[in-house]
Amino acid sequence: MPEQVAGQEKPRRPRFWHVPLFRLLAINFAAGAALAAVLVGGLLVLNPYSLRDLILADSAPGTALGLLLFGFVATFGSAAMGTAIMMAGQRPADHEGPRGPPRLVPQRGRPQGSPLQRST
Repeated sequence: MPEQVAGQEKPRRPRFWHVPLFRLLAINFAAGAALAAVLVGGLLVLNPYSLRDLILADSAPGTALGLLLFGFVATFGSAAMGTAIMMAGQRPADHEGPRGPPRLVPQRGRPQGSPLQRST
């Protein structure tokens, strides 16, 4: 329904940031894109196998960098979004397992004729 402001009707814009799923995906995609940018920058700084020299010696180094960055953003952005979706249904791990230090628990031996027992 359009809002009225001083006698004028103003079309209502969709508020994507108010949708929790969209916000979750956008934030995690941005985190993946930031990680991709850091990794591409690290590759350029470290220059493994003369990658930086190869890119900068090209006639269009911006295209090569753009394609490399696009591939990394697609990979890490998708991985971050997929991880966020998979983790969305899990409960916090507050009460997993017993408290205290680990201890040994005595085990009973297998009975004779057990299928896992070696026969000699």
